[in-house]
Amino acid sequence: MTGTTTLLEARYRAVLRLLPAYYREQREEEMVEVFLGDTDRDLQDQSRPTLGEAASVAALALRARLGTAAAPRRYALLGSAARLFALAAVLLQAAAAVADRALELTWTSTHGTFARDVFMSGFTGRGPVVATAEVAAWVLPLGWTVGYFALLRDRRRTARISVLLAALPTLWPFLAPFVTDFPPPEPAYATAAAAFAWLPALALCTACHRDAPPAELPVGTPGTVHLGCCVVMGASVVVLPAVADSVWAPTTCFVLGALGWLVRRGRRGRTAGGEGALALAVLGLLVLTLRVAAAYTWLDVSMPLPTAMVAGFAVQAAALLFLTAVLAVVGGRDLAAR
Repeated sequence: MTGTTTLLEARYRAVLRLLPAYYREQREEEMVEVFLGDTDRDLQDQSRPTLGEAASVAALALRARLGTAAAPRRYALLGSAARLFALAAVLLQAAAAVADRALELTWTSTHGTFARDVFMSGFTGRGPVVATAEVAAWVLPLGWTVGYFALLRDRRRTARISVLLAALPTLWPFLAPFVTDFPPPEPAYATAAAAFAWLPALALCTACHRDAPPAELPVGTPGTVHLGCCVVMGASVVVLPAVADSVWAPTTCFVLGALGWLVRRGRRGRTAGGEGALALAVLGLLVLTLRVAAAYTWLDVSMPLPTAMVAGFAVQAAALLFLTAVLAVVGGRDLAAR
């Protein structure tokens, strides 16, 4: 650009500061010329960037920071870690939803009329709003599985839509008191459960952009890995039903999966980078938060908790804390070594 800088150009450049420095160095002048191209110079001091233009720059800034073909190493690593976190978290959510519903249907079909009546009572007799919400809460989480397989088949749009729909039921506890006579939720657990769903969903939507490489598992095939996680979760509940709460199965699966990842890494030597370890460390921190929040809700129970349940919660929390710390250290060392 030549001549005096107009107010509109200054405003455009201020918006472009959302972009990382490496991207601005390559494209800023070209982008400013494109933005100013359709605006008469005499009107540029009375104009400002539109909301759509600012939103498009913000989206581009997010993609540029989460790894593109020309991104510097730190942005490439950040994008890779975010995509691995999203894939691992979506897998955990997908297996948990399938295992939970498989166990519920198995119990319903094997315990006679009483079990069927109990199952159906969750969807009937409480009005259309509650019935719709309960059906959605039962069906929509299966979208995690759809999103998982869609992501690994590089169907990114389908994956994004599926995981966003799957995460919606975690908002119902916050909305229910406004439209029903339900009491407010226990804030710690409801918030942790929402974060456990929405952070992976948002990570998938932002990190798996069109310029990102396709997602792929570090080991196994998508179906085998998903089935294995479902079996581990189901078995953890069947073997120890007395201590199993809503967080027990996914926590057990994460602990075993993280241990397996560390053992495999140790046998193969140092990996190419620490993105995988850091992604699992972030996921472990989320699971730990959910584990502690779920255990905290039991403090309101009037009767003392069984010793086995308290011990189970404590063992899981300790294992999560230890693994999260180890994964963070391993990831940091791998990245520093590069």
